[in-house]
Amino acid sequence: MNKKTKNIVIGSVVVIILLLVFLPKIIPSGDEIIEQQKSGMMNAQIPVTAHIVKLETLSNKVYTTGTILANEEVELRSEISGKIISILFKEGSYVNKGDLLVKINDADLQAELRKAESKVKLIEDREGRQKQLADNQMISQEDYESTLNDLAASKAEYDLINAEIDKTEIKAPFSGYIGLRGVSEGSFVTTSTVIARLQNLSNLKVDFAIPQKYAPLVKVGDEIIFKMSTGDFRYKARVYAIEPKIDPSTRTLKLRARCETNYKDLFPGAFVNVEVNLKENENAILIPTVSIVPELKGQLVYLYKGGTVMPQTVELGLREEKRVQVVSGLEEKDTVITSGILQIRPGAKVKITEFN
Repeated sequence: MNKKTKNIVIGSVVVIILLLVFLPKIIPSGDEIIEQQKSGMMNAQIPVTAHIVKLETLSNKVYTTGTILANEEVELRSEISGKIISILFKEGSYVNKGDLLVKINDADLQAELRKAESKVKLIEDREGRQKQLADNQMISQEDYESTLNDLAASKAEYDLINAEIDKTEIKAPFSGYIGLRGVSEGSFVTTSTVIARLQNLSNLKVDFAIPQKYAPLVKVGDEIIFKMSTGDFRYKARVYAIEPKIDPSTRTLKLRARCETNYKDLFPGAFVNVEVNLKENENAILIPTVSIVPELKGQLVYLYKGGTVMPQTVELGLREEKRVQVVSGLEEKDTVITSGILQIRPGAKVKITEFN
């Protein structure tokens, strides 16, 4: 190796040694780069939008579903089994209370009634004669009282047969419209046979239920609004009865309202959407729904505090289409972050670009 080559080798070794000594001090390591990036992210301000909390009047409404009922409704059935000999109503017609609708064969009962009537008349005549004899002390008082007992028993038998005959006549229990019949003349009916349905449509009712947490807020006399699923017309009704028990299977309270107007375009059994107006809350806190962050123990929001983000646990109440009521956890003039929720973390620095 000549002198020139030897100098080149020595110089290269010196350069390499210098690089190994000073390069780590000049170029940061991977961990240092990550720390620098984290520091930069912490110092960078994330642009967000926010909402300033204020007290508002909350129209406390509950939305649920219900069913229309007739004012009165009954399935017409026979109290006894037998053959129909006469149907005295027209399907879909209006009938008055007490009108005879169906007659069941009672020929055997009529024969028994005549027999009982003759027996009553015979004993009445005997009782009259024995009374005169008893008054003249020609028979004992005991014999006369035995005849009186026979007379009372025969009259009771007569009344019993009359009651059985009444059961062969099906009469309208109230005035209303009778529906389609399910029998014909000559049909044999039993106590389980539905002959027809009778409905009084003078004042329709609405059955509905609300969650149990609203139970203390409703009372008899409250007005409700309801509408059919196929139309936009809003009908009115007023609560007149409340079930005194929460349904344990659904945790709801059942209510019944009566329509104050006789709406001709409503039919019993129809499905309706119900709106219940409860007491208004004049000091309610409402925030945008998008600001709510769900967690295992409940819900929280991020508050803007001096340029940084702080988490705050909240308890929610009623919900609207785009807003939700906060029952506890927030105060008036708090600033709630409404955007960039996924990017921010507790303690992160943010910059509010817009209030909503």
